[in-house]
Amino acid sequence: MDKLPGKTVERLSEYRRTLLECLNEKKNFIFSHDLAALLHITAVQVRRDLMLIGYSSSLRKGYDIRELIETIGKIIDSEESLNVAIIGIGNLGRAVAGYFKGKRSKLNLVASFDNDPHKINKVISGVKCYPYHEMESLIRDLDIRIAILTVPADHAEEIAEETVRFGIKGILNYTTVPLNVPPEVYLEEYDMITSIEKVAYFVKEGRF
Repeated sequence: MDKLPGKTVERLSEYRRTLLECLNEKKNFIFSHDLAALLHITAVQVRRDLMLIGYSSSLRKGYDIRELIETIGKIIDSEESLNVAIIGIGNLGRAVAGYFKGKRSKLNLVASFDNDPHKINKVISGVKCYPYHEMESLIRDLDIRIAILTVPADHAEEIAEETVRFGIKGILNYTTVPLNVPPEVYLEEYDMITSIEKVAYFVKEGRF
């Protein structure tokens, strides 16, 4: 299979999360238009995404929910578990840790890093906090591949450069500073201000 577009991977993750909720509600099958309605997209988009991963449904029953969850997992999850660290365990970092931990069996939140002496060596939101100066050795020793950056904006670029130098291969950037990383490192940037301004624009326009 060719590499999937980033937006398709995002939607596959959303499909799985929604399907897991359906499974908890004792549903066994779902039609494309029902799944689309839950995610506020079109049934055509759902069918197109699932065709890309080679999955089709029974026309009479719809998609087998459990089977589709397993298929999506085989596509977007790695065969081996990946270890993740949060860099900066302030209010946002704690919120991310609390939401993230235990959500996916193939993604392990194994450490956080901060320079606040009141946080170091404590378990915060279910994950132990280590000092910044131990980041290099722990990224290596714990085989951490992914870093979630929730540091203050004025430290974002420096910290990102260090994590890449220490061996991080993927960064989720929650700071307001756009980052530059080498081509062998995957970068995903989430700008909360842009998202809020997008919501505000459509509220202002009154057209959704």
